[in-house]
Amino acid sequence: MKLAPFHLAIPVFDLESARAFYGGLLGCPEGRSSDRWIDFNFWGHQLVAHRVDGEPEAEATNPVAGHAVPVRHFGVVLPWDEFPKLQGKLEKAGQEFLLEPHTRFKNEPGEQITMFTRDPAGNAIEFKAFRDPEHLFRR
Repeated sequence: MKLAPFHLAIPVFDLESARAFYGGLLGCPEGRSSDRWIDFNFWGHQLVAHRVDGEPEAEATNPVAGHAVPVRHFGVVLPWDEFPKLQGKLEKAGQEFLLEPHTRFKNEPGEQITMFTRDPAGNAIEFKAFRDPEHLFRR
């Protein structure tokens, strides 16, 4: 299954912090930029960090597999063998997890490993990988 790249714009409060997190820690190549925004190649998708002023809004959560998952979040589905590499990179950097890396739906259709973290602006990000990528939308 080939999925088309998406475009996502996120609010950030400081472009240099966004550059250090997305470009430095996550290793997302930087594209175009200005003094108000930066494009990143987020695993083949266009992620645009837009500088905003003000405070973040309160965040709602929904229960998923016994965890309080932030309703407003974005993420990427990684290949199964890439997930532990990114997990190790985040742990080595001391990145705090909203939800620690764990397996969901073990031995069921849609078995996946997942973890949540936040960028410096507080945006919740989910990284996941499916044991069988063909189960991404399976019920």
